Amino acid sequence: MGSAEQFSLFPDMPEPAGAPPAAAPRPAEPARLRPDAPVPIAPPPALPANARWREVAAPQQTIGFVLRRSRRKSIGLVVNDDGLQVTAPNWVSLSQIDAAVAEKAHWILDKLRARHARQQLLATAETQWQDGGAVPYLGVRITLRLDGAQKKPSFSGILHEPREGDGLYLALPADADRDRIRDSAHAWLQQQARDHFGRRLAFFLERSGLAMRRWRLSSAATRWGSCSSDGNIMLNWRLIHFSKDVIDYVVAHEIAHLREMNHGKDFWREVGRILPGFERARDALRRHDPGTLPLI
Repeated sequence: MGSAEQFSLFPDMPEPAGAPPAAAPRPAEPARLRPDAPVPIAPPPALPANARWREVAAPQQTIGFVLRRSRRKSIGLVVNDDGLQVTAPNWVSLSQIDAAVAEKAHWILDKLRARHARQQLLATAETQWQDGGAVPYLGVRITLRLDGAQKKPSFSGILHEPREGDGLYLALPADADRDRIRDSAHAWLQQQARDHFGRRLAFFLERSGLAMRRWRLSSAATRWGSCSSDGNIMLNWRLIHFSKDVIDYVVAHEIAHLREMNHGKDFWREVGRILPGFERARDALRRHDPGTLPLI
C-alpha cells in the first residue's frame, strides 16, 4: 500500500485557559531564563562543510548562526539542537540575510530560549540516574535501587498500581555508571508501556467496536501518538511517565482516528464517545512536549 496519511496529537490547537496541573511528576526544573534575559549563543564545536559562523546585532541582542548557501529559492531559518541554522540562495547578499535574521529575531530568540531550557532539563535529568534517584511512572515517583544480586529488575509495589516511593530494583552493581542505570530503567519502563498500552488498546477497541491493523511503541520527539490511514497506531513509550487517565486519553484519541482521520467536530465527538470526560486529561497533556521531558 502507498504512503499512509497520519494524524498526530494537538495540531495547532489553542492552549486552554486555566489548564489543570500536569499529570506526571517531574524532576525539579532549573531556573529558566527571564523573557528579557539574553540567550546564551555560541558557535557549535564544529561547523558543517561549506558553512560559516555569522553574527547579527539585533535590537534584543546579538544573534549568532550557522550560514549555508544552497540552490534554494528563499532564505530558510531553522532552530535545532545546534542553534540557529540559516540556509540562503547563492544570489542573496549578506546584508539581506542579516536583515531576515533581524526581522525574525523575536521568533528566533523564543526558540533558542526554549532550546536552552530543554538542555538544562536534560542536564538535570542526568542526576537522576543513580541509586536513590526518582523517576516518574504512571503518575508517581518511584525510587531507583541497585541490586547486583538480582538477575532481572523487580518492583516493590503493585506493578500497575504504584505508590509514591515504591522501589524499582535494577540488576546492577552499586558502582554501575549512569548510562547503564538509565538504559536499564528505560528498558523496564518500555516493557511496562508495552504491557499497559496493549491492555488499554484492547479495552477501548472493544468499547468502540473499531479495529486497528497493528500498533507499536515509538520514541518520537514531536508527538505522543499517531494513527495512519491504514490502521496502524504508534504510542510514545514516555507516556508511561503519566497517570492512567492521560494514557487513556492518548489511546482513545488514536483509536478515534480509525473512524475520523481529522480533528474536526466529528472526531472530538468520537473521542468523547470512547472516553467520556477526556477533556481534563487532554488539557493536562497539552502542557508537555515529548522533546522537553527530562527522561529522554
